[in-house]
Amino acid sequence: MMQAKSEEQFDIYDENRKWLGVAPRSEVHAKGLWHQTFQCWVVNRSMETPQLYLQLRAPNKDLFPDLLDISSAGHLAAGETVEAGVRELEEELGLTARFEDLIPCGMFAEEDVISPTLIDREFCHVFLYEVSKDIRDFILQVEEVNGLFAVDLQAFARLVQGELTEIPGTGIQIGDAGEYQEANMTVTRENLVPHPPAYYELLFGEMARQGWL
Repeated sequence: MMQAKSEEQFDIYDENRKWLGVAPRSEVHAKGLWHQTFQCWVVNRSMETPQLYLQLRAPNKDLFPDLLDISSAGHLAAGETVEAGVRELEEELGLTARFEDLIPCGMFAEEDVISPTLIDREFCHVFLYEVSKDIRDFILQVEEVNGLFAVDLQAFARLVQGELTEIPGTGIQIGDAGEYQEANMTVTRENLVPHPPAYYELLFGEMARQGWL
C-alpha cells in the first residue's frame, strides 16, 4: 500500500518574528500563522528594454490560482534558511543560480485574508536575479506554474502604480498535453496577485538603486 504524501511543515512565528514552533501547511493557512517565504523577481536586461518575467500560477493553487505573480517564489520548510530558497528558481523555472548572485531587496511582512479559513501571513524575503535567457528556454514546473510572461519593466512599474491600466505580456503557456505554447496576454492590475503599495516600494526602490528603473 502506498503511503500518503506527508504534509509540508513550516516554522511559525509571532508578528515580531519570534519563533513559536512548527506547524503543517494546512494549519498555517487555516489559522493565519506567520511563516517565511522566498521570493525572486527575474529580470532580463539583454533586451532592447529591460524585461520582467511574471509567473502564471497554476489553476490548482490554493492561493491566487490563474493569476500572474513573482517570477519564482515558495515557502521555506521548517528548519530551512533563506539561502535554501534559491532552490525555487531551479524547481519552478529550471534556473541554476547561486544565492550569492541574488540581489536582496529586504524582508516584507505581508498579510492576505482570502476567507475566514484561508489566511496567509508571510515574512517575505525578496530578491532580484538578472538573466539573459530567452523565455522559451525556461523549464516550467507544471504542478506550480502554468506559464511565464515577459513584460516591459518600466511599464510594469507604471501599471502597479496606477499610471497605466494595461500592458502587453508575451511568453509561453502550458497546453493541455503539457506542451509549451507561445502566448500573449493583456496584463492588468486585476490579473496580478495583489501586493500592497509598500511591497512595491521595497521592490522598485532596489531596482532603482540597481539602475534598472
